Amino acid sequence: MPTESSADLNQPPAPEIEPGNRREQLGWYFYDWANSAFSTTVGAVFLGPYVSNLAEQAAGADGLVRILGVPMAPYSFVSYCISISVILQVLFLPILGAIADYSSLRKKLMQIFAVAGSWATMFMFFIVDQTWWLGGLLFIFANLCFGAAIVFYNAYLPDIADPEDRDRVSSVGWALGYLGGGLLLTLNLAFFLMRDTLGIDSGLAVRINLFSGGLWWFGWSFVTWRLLRSRDTAKALPPGETYLSTGLKQLWETFQEAADYPHTVRFLIAYLLYNDGIQTVFAVAAVFAAAPLVQGGLEIEQDVLTMIILMIQFVAFGGALLFGRLAMRVGAKKALIIGLIVWTAVVIYAYLGLKGESRILEFWILGGFIALVMGGTQAVSRGLFANMIPQGKEAEFFSIYEVSERGTSWLGPLAFGLVNQFTGSLRPAIVSIILFFVVGLALLLRVDVRRAIAESGNKPPAVV
Repeated sequence: MPTESSADLNQPPAPEIEPGNRREQLGWYFYDWANSAFSTTVGAVFLGPYVSNLAEQAAGADGLVRILGVPMAPYSFVSYCISISVILQVLFLPILGAIADYSSLRKKLMQIFAVAGSWATMFMFFIVDQTWWLGGLLFIFANLCFGAAIVFYNAYLPDIADPEDRDRVSSVGWALGYLGGGLLLTLNLAFFLMRDTLGIDSGLAVRINLFSGGLWWFGWSFVTWRLLRSRDTAKALPPGETYLSTGLKQLWETFQEAADYPHTVRFLIAYLLYNDGIQTVFAVAAVFAAAPLVQGGLEIEQDVLTMIILMIQFVAFGGALLFGRLAMRVGAKKALIIGLIVWTAVVIYAYLGLKGESRILEFWILGGFIALVMGGTQAVSRGLFANMIPQGKEAEFFSIYEVSERGTSWLGPLAFGLVNQFTGSLRPAIVSIILFFVVGLALLLRVDVRRAIAESGNKPPAVV
């Protein structure tokens, strides 16, 4: 077992942060600013309730819709699409990460998937009554591209920030993402509220807002392409091999190599679980809030729901920065523990409360607590994992990180959809989310962070 001192003596000196990295950090931040429009305007606010409502209108006499002959509840359709998109990410993202590390295509592949995902989002403008199912197909493809681009984006973090600075840089990226997503959502909300004055029906207003999410993602990404350098070194393919075969082999080697870092693997398992809880809350909150009371929802109007999520975006900007500072002061692990305790309390209250006339006010308050911790827990997790990666293996290990992020995050939405379908109520489905936070937190408590960083050959920060 390597000690901290021996790891420090044997490792190569940490690369000095070049002045150009500040420029690259700015470019890196702007991709969070760009793609957060997909998470907020599309994923968190408009797409789920809109498509669920169209699906309900298309339901048969038994109250179910059918896709390829498979019956499903209208308010479960979006949850199932989320699960499918995540399963596809689990299958493809590790291979893409290995190919990127081997072929020096990291930036190019990031660009390709960002463009494809943003254009798929813009095509959501064509989701109408007769094509309600198109919302599911486009979301599956756009979300797959969103996750693929994030693999290559995250892999840049060790290149543009030294170990002591990664929590801060990661947190600033998350914070600017919330700010950018919140700014567009402000414009979307203003447009949605003015729809009657403009002579536009609510369906067209939603479709225009969905289009704007893709356009924002596409347009602002060019700032990233301008400022972020391609830092990869190309490697010659072995004779008779292709990028795909090489990627598959390197992926297998990466999984084998990961076994040499047991505490990193333990952290990934903990992250896999508690992040599934976070992702499920993101995925189903809007549907839960907008659904009728008789179906276990809160029956919150679209404009009020948008204002709540808008509040969450701007409070989350400060929350992400706060957690970055908290991680530097008390250590990343303790900051994560605090955040997960808050998450657990929020989900428990969402199940037990939110039932009376004050449910909308209570939802505002819960939204405030979520905003304080949602960006911080993910930003600190990303920064912490960046310190656990062996040098030269960034894209490969971040693809495994994405698998940990996506690997079970299809389970939460799937469980939520199934429980809703079999019980006829969204509220019992909330119970399934609590388990992910509790078990993930329990595993995180058993992670030796300092040892995990030292095992990878990196120098641990002063406070971990």
